[in-house]
Amino acid sequence: MQNKDSAYKEAGVDIDEAAALVERIKPHIRETHRKGVMSGIGGFGALFDLKETGYKDPILVSGTDGVGTKIKIAIDTGKHDTIGIDCVAMCVNDVIVQGAEPLFFLDYFATGKLENDVAEAVIKGVAEGCRQAGCGLIGGETAEMPGLYAPGDYDLGGFTVGAVERDRMVTGENITEGDVILGLASSGLHSNGFSLVRKLVESSQGFNYHAPAPFAGSAASALDGMDPQALSDILLTPTKIYVKSILAALKEKDGEDKPAIKGMAHITGGGFTENIPRALPKNVMAEIDGASWPLPSVFKWLLEIGNLNPEDMAGTLNCGIGMIVICHPDHAGKLKEILENHNETVYTLGEIKKRDAAEMQIEILNQKEFLI
Repeated sequence: MQNKDSAYKEAGVDIDEAAALVERIKPHIRETHRKGVMSGIGGFGALFDLKETGYKDPILVSGTDGVGTKIKIAIDTGKHDTIGIDCVAMCVNDVIVQGAEPLFFLDYFATGKLENDVAEAVIKGVAEGCRQAGCGLIGGETAEMPGLYAPGDYDLGGFTVGAVERDRMVTGENITEGDVILGLASSGLHSNGFSLVRKLVESSQGFNYHAPAPFAGSAASALDGMDPQALSDILLTPTKIYVKSILAALKEKDGEDKPAIKGMAHITGGGFTENIPRALPKNVMAEIDGASWPLPSVFKWLLEIGNLNPEDMAGTLNCGIGMIVICHPDHAGKLKEILENHNETVYTLGEIKKRDAAEMQIEILNQKEFLI
């Protein structure tokens, strides 16, 4: 009689390889241990003790996301070690917007045929993202599904849970006319708009992911004796994780013992146009000065090769700003100082204005400057 496991293996699923992967990723996962983590991987459910974290009246905030078609560049170039950071970033940056500290993370890795070197590199990146965010990687799922994915393809998703004290939530409801809009620089394209990015890059003349990036600012100084940075390295630069800097800034209080930060927006899919209004009450709008920060060179290059207009840029890409912080003018200087002390580059982008019902909730002034 044929062995059941070998029959499953012949069908394309190798249980032994999956078990070997679990052993390979355990050291990476151990590096993410934090207060509250109760169990290692391998159980049916992952355990977390919220009481151990010290919260008194916590509200749980959850978030889930993937990396999108940026993964396709990782697959095409064989660079798998940073895409896991993106997955974590997309989730934890969402929950920090409401003032929540990310506590734990679970990942989902799916592929047609499990290649353990690739899977380990991806999950090692997930663990690194969790380390940067200060959350525990407490579980996940590796799914081998022959016939569903093309050879070499995989997908990655994640889920995080955070907590915030009830009286410390950031809701945006108190944002008023005259409040200041601060922008935290992105690390690059982050993980949105890559269907457009890939289309533009792959249709450009002389396209080669491994070649030096064809735009200014991508090469090291000749005095450094370093090779120019490959286009793939720039496109795959992982999404910046803002958790620790924002948590530090949330300790700054207003006159009523509330966070001085009134609202935040994570600039992801939909760019400025869709994400900033999500943070605002209906009676106000955000007025952004497009000349208040420099457009990074990778965005300028995409603008040129794609003949994009300002609406394309602002409605699809982060344009060099990955997180928005809104506060009263009296707190703007101190918050900027705290964020910069935590290695953020911070720009004053504009201010909050009163809004009539017929007006849009965001206006970008000086759009020509924005695209120079």
